[in-house]
Amino acid sequence: FSSCSSGPSHVSTEKYFLVCANSKIPYWQEATAGLLTAARELRVQAEVAGPETYDANAELDEFRRVVSLKPAGILVSPGNPALLKPEIDAAIAAGIPVITVDSDAPTSKRLFFVGTNNFQAGQLGGKTLAKLLNGKGNVIFFTIQGQENLEERLNGYKAALEDSPGIKIQEVIHMKGDPRIAFDMMMDMSTKNAVPDAIVSLESLSGSEVAEVLDRNKIEGKVIIAMDTATNTLDWIEKGKIAATIMQKPFTMGYYGLKALGEIVLQK
Repeated sequence: FSSCSSGPSHVSTEKYFLVCANSKIPYWQEATAGLLTAARELRVQAEVAGPETYDANAELDEFRRVVSLKPAGILVSPGNPALLKPEIDAAIAAGIPVITVDSDAPTSKRLFFVGTNNFQAGQLGGKTLAKLLNGKGNVIFFTIQGQENLEERLNGYKAALEDSPGIKIQEVIHMKGDPRIAFDMMMDMSTKNAVPDAIVSLESLSGSEVAEVLDRNKIEGKVIIAMDTATNTLDWIEKGKIAATIMQKPFTMGYYGLKALGEIVLQK
């Protein structure tokens, strides 16, 4: 009769990657902190890869580069799930485990998704918006087209707003991951005296830009709902310009994402 061994363990040469489409924004810095904390605990290597400003095609190139390095596993937040699906499937076929974090690619062969229930997040935002507008007004949304998590958030808002027929969605604006687009569009609306009753940011960058424009132009009485907890977003909440934001847990996504991936690697 022999005693049980403690089972397989990680080796220090194991390397994991987190690939995202906008690596330098505060949201992904927080996720990176979670990833690196988990890597230290597991005694493995981890690195973040991806363009410094939003670019789904550059993310695709980075994902391919990372796959060519034959890492132990990959976490990916697809900026464009349709674009990344064949590459995720190819990585899985090559024996590299892939999980999605923050934004999903549900039709791919990714093993599972770690992140927010984005439809519910949108519903929460929509109910808050309806309350703040007293059930009537026009609203515009800033989003990034083709990104699964943002599409789900928008659907959640729409579902919640079905109970408030007095609230009309005026426009859904694709800001391409570039906060300057949101800033310029809001400046244009301000000049034309065409700012709607409410502005909703479905991603983490545009909320503070909207607040900045309204503050500069001394426009009062508008409802801004943001996403995530970047420092400048929280600053505008304190100043009373942003009414609310929906918080996620990027540190947790990076941390538990890597821990889960590590478990899968040990079971291979």
